[in-house]
Amino acid sequence: MSLVGPSLAVSALLFAIGVLGVLVRRNAIVIFMCVELMLNAVNLSFVALSAAYGLSGQIFVFFVMTVAAAEAAVGLAIMLAIFRHHKSVDLQNINLLRG
Repeated sequence: MSLVGPSLAVSALLFAIGVLGVLVRRNAIVIFMCVELMLNAVNLSFVALSAAYGLSGQIFVFFVMTVAAAEAAVGLAIMLAIFRHHKSVDLQNINLLRG
């Protein structure tokens, strides 16, 4: 029994929730978590498709995980710097181009 179809459906649902969160929310931490959710949805689809088409999808998962780890380190450092300067991570109140 193949689980590719249900896995891709769950992956699409997780990706849609992540996109909706990025478009609707204004808090930088929530947007960051939604981007991570989208990356994990892509990882799930890679793993599901690698079960049907070979192991190359699992190799891409390691690359996506590496990019996600780098994004987490850099993104959290940027958010911490913004919080220290503006005392908020609400993106609606922050204008970084105006000193």
